[in-house]
Amino acid sequence: MTTETVPPAPRTLAAPRVGSTAAWSVIGALVVVGCWAVADLRINAATFIDGARNAVGFAGRTLPLDFPPAGELLRLSGQTLAIVISATVLSVILSIPLAILAAANTTPGTGARLGARALIVMLRSVPDVVMAIVFFRIFGLGAMTGVLAMGLHSTGMVAKLYADAIEHVDEGPRAAIRASGAGAGQELTAGVLPQVMPAFVATALHRIDINLRISVLLGFVGVNGLGYAIATAFKQLDYRRGMALAAVVLALCVLVESLSGSIRRALLRETGGQSTHSPPLHTGGQISPPWTAARMRRAGYAVLTVLVVLTSAWGADLDPIHFVNSLRGIAKNAGLFWPPGTAGIFGQLWSDLWLTVKIALGATLIGAALALPIGCLAARNVAPNPRVAQMFRIFVVLIRGIPELVLAVVFVVITGLGAVAGTLALSVGSIGLLGKLVADSLEEVDPGPQRAIHATGAGRGQVFFTGTLPQAAPSFIAHVLYQLDVNIRAATLLGIVGAGGIGFDLLSGAQVLEFDLVTTILLMVFVTVLAVEALAVWLRHEVS
Repeated sequence: MTTETVPPAPRTLAAPRVGSTAAWSVIGALVVVGCWAVADLRINAATFIDGARNAVGFAGRTLPLDFPPAGELLRLSGQTLAIVISATVLSVILSIPLAILAAANTTPGTGARLGARALIVMLRSVPDVVMAIVFFRIFGLGAMTGVLAMGLHSTGMVAKLYADAIEHVDEGPRAAIRASGAGAGQELTAGVLPQVMPAFVATALHRIDINLRISVLLGFVGVNGLGYAIATAFKQLDYRRGMALAAVVLALCVLVESLSGSIRRALLRETGGQSTHSPPLHTGGQISPPWTAARMRRAGYAVLTVLVVLTSAWGADLDPIHFVNSLRGIAKNAGLFWPPGTAGIFGQLWSDLWLTVKIALGATLIGAALALPIGCLAARNVAPNPRVAQMFRIFVVLIRGIPELVLAVVFVVITGLGAVAGTLALSVGSIGLLGKLVADSLEEVDPGPQRAIHATGAGRGQVFFTGTLPQAAPSFIAHVLYQLDVNIRAATLLGIVGAGGIGFDLLSGAQVLEFDLVTTILLMVFVTVLAVEALAVWLRHEVS
């Protein structure tokens, strides 16, 4: 008997989703607009050729660096670190209850969750320098203004990451505690917080690193510390002193990042090696954990943390009595900011806002073009050898330690006032963050496809382009979109030092006491940042 073989049905690829197609179309449009922004801002070879002579002259006015006396340098550094740590502690204190309300598995209700999420987004969207300008009217000059501005803005990021960590906890311990008859508070303190504590500490340490760079920016609007000393030096055209202080900030950033990285790795070792089985049951007597070496070490860390926080609050010279007394003037000062006004320059504001967006788009495009190859060479599984990867990792850390505002001042001197300086400053600054994210994404890819392709005799380049890059591509897109979101906020602020955009209008309005104009600019920036963030969230969702 003859058996007829039915030919297999032709295989066809699934049609692309409408949302995915639309997302890639929008990404393509953003690339085109970014290229147009670079051309429209006239950033080309002639820009660098014309600025070469100014760069040489700037180097002559900068070197040798002029460091202040050791005592003054220690005082400024200590004051800066005290303000930064106090602001970060404030953000952690505010973020924990906000995150509990915002997390889907701990919120008391949908309304509380939506309200907490909205507040988190709002805090993240309002630039810290804008908060500083508002708080100056309430609390005056001093560290209090910097701590509140940095602390509230940091809450937008810290609370979001805390909420994400809470939503990813293992529900097993929590369910076991609930089954024993424990209340909601006991569930939270015994079943959730112990799991997320390492992530909470790691996020706080990362935020200290970010706030250290932000402190330089706030120095240009009057917050004490190294940033204020840098701003004073640059205003007096004392570039030797200004760049020397900027080098100190860079050294502090590298030191803090190295220290926080060591603490994070220690936390991972502490939690990663713990036993997963239940301890033996005790039938009677008091149940108390033994004082093991690990417990004594954790207690020592806790005591040290409390001492650092108290020392920082003292070093920042925070005065709770002054804080309470200043709150009485909130209503009076709020009247200065409302209703919003335009001071007759509404058309110019829209033009400057569009210029800010162009700066961010151009900087993101140039920064991505520079950061992608650097990030690839910083990845241990892509670089030719470990020494090359380590060298590029160090380079990325050094770039990330330079505040964008210092870069903006340098480029203003080299290329002149305007948007070109702001774009180039953000482009270089993007290398630090984007290069690190790219390298981390490449190191996290599944090595299986790479090994399989290498086993067929493929070379290093073929393995990278067919086995590594396709896996990391969605993460690359997400990182570039995140960098665009960051650059929109940063471009708003670089106008403070003459780097173009609406930041110049913001500072001018504050200096001439046109606070209704400051409110209008704040609302315009807020809406723009929200729109960009919503677009980035949608694009990341569709691409992934």
